[in-house]
Amino acid sequence: MKLKGGERESSDGSEGAKGKMTISLALVALISAFGSSFQYGYNVSVINSPAPYMQDFYNQTYLERTGVPMNSAFQTLLWSLTVSMFPLGGFFGSLLVWPMVNNCGRKGTLLINNLFSISAAILMGTSELAKTFEAIILSRFIMGIYAGLASNVVPMFLGEMSPRNLRGAIGVVPQLFITVGILVAQILGLNSILGNVEGWPVLLGLTGIPSLIQLLTLPFFPESPRYLLLQKGNEEQARQALQRLRGWDDVDDEIEEMFQEGQSEKEEGQFSVLSLCTFRGLRWQLISIIVMMMGQQLSGVNGVFYYADRIFESAGVDSNSIQYVTVSIGAINVVMTSLAVFIVESLGRRILLLAGFALCCASCAVLTLALNLQTTVSWMSYLSIVCVILYIIGHAVGPSPVPSVMITEMFLQSSRPAAFMVGGSVHWLSNFTVGLVFLYMEAGLGPYSFLIFCAICLATALYIFFIVPETKNKTFMEINRIMAKRNKVEIQENKEELKDFRTAP
Repeated sequence: MKLKGGERESSDGSEGAKGKMTISLALVALISAFGSSFQYGYNVSVINSPAPYMQDFYNQTYLERTGVPMNSAFQTLLWSLTVSMFPLGGFFGSLLVWPMVNNCGRKGTLLINNLFSISAAILMGTSELAKTFEAIILSRFIMGIYAGLASNVVPMFLGEMSPRNLRGAIGVVPQLFITVGILVAQILGLNSILGNVEGWPVLLGLTGIPSLIQLLTLPFFPESPRYLLLQKGNEEQARQALQRLRGWDDVDDEIEEMFQEGQSEKEEGQFSVLSLCTFRGLRWQLISIIVMMMGQQLSGVNGVFYYADRIFESAGVDSNSIQYVTVSIGAINVVMTSLAVFIVESLGRRILLLAGFALCCASCAVLTLALNLQTTVSWMSYLSIVCVILYIIGHAVGPSPVPSVMITEMFLQSSRPAAFMVGGSVHWLSNFTVGLVFLYMEAGLGPYSFLIFCAICLATALYIFFIVPETKNKTFMEINRIMAKRNKVEIQENKEELKDFRTAP
């Protein structure tokens, strides 16, 4: 059928069921992900390479202040704080998601959030000149708040903007930029570039540049149409935003679907975290995102990255070359996440999650065996390397990118901010917990630590297989109806009430 803005084809014969990737939609996805998600990945990895030089700076500063060298216990404490303040800040950032996205909007929250990143970048970049290691620790916490907000708001923002046939692919883009951020930090952190005694303050301070770019460019793009219509009650602005994002004038079908969603949840109002946790109609959605977010972080991805250097060293890789091998692993992570962008709409969410967790589970089991036998069987060290690579591939195609897409899809407008707040809090608390206990696990259990990760991967995969539905190419209302059956509740949909709702705003 010919429409004002062009011709649209539908997979199910209904008008407007499919959307296309327009320049406007692509740009807003790239700017949001580069300005926010990239920073998250960059700051996860940025302090790994320059750690010895930063610790020397801590020692030197303390010596100049007190006249005595820092003892090793205090230095360990300071460095542990430097590392752990980032996920702790991420947890507090997640707690800000619900109030900020409801009061400031999705785009408004991202713009405000840049102030955290820019202020933290200035603090980190000038810390050596000011001779203050406290500024680095504080800025890591501020950067964590930034990442906690960004990791939840960007998937929500892009998920609400995307047509349903592109929602999965665009939803994976933030995770792709997280992996790109990790890789860029690894490359810039090479000893020959900025990972040295002169370059580390610049390496830390560079994190403010993507935020500055986002702050200057994002205001020229529209706010989430669902937020404008369902929370602000402004149909005209929502219609204009949709027309710009879709590249055609006739967006009546999507507006109608949003009104149906709004009518369905009209009586419930905006969910707080407490009401979300006690509402029977969303029980299985809530349990599912908690399981997926815990599985994502407790599956051992940080442990595998931590162990990687030692595994390569035991396989005979020269110590000076290990940093280049680490960069190559970061590149594999980027390539496989890029692949997920292209296959998530054809294969679906469930298959990527199940295949990803299954591959991680098998890799952890074989890695345990290989690490125990590598002193007696020479080729086992090479098997360890294969296991690490396979684990990273498995995590990159499913457990890393898909859970945040599922949060967007399994919740409607009124409950989505609270759901992201819960999912984000679980994500960052689990991240913090692994960082805190893994060293003790590794000291006590050695290679057998990976059997715990193996069990967590298996349990998460089994839960997804039995409980989590496929959400590919379904509207938010269709997904809501699927979950309503599992929750044993009925969804009231009345055409007369829908007309009343349309006139109410």
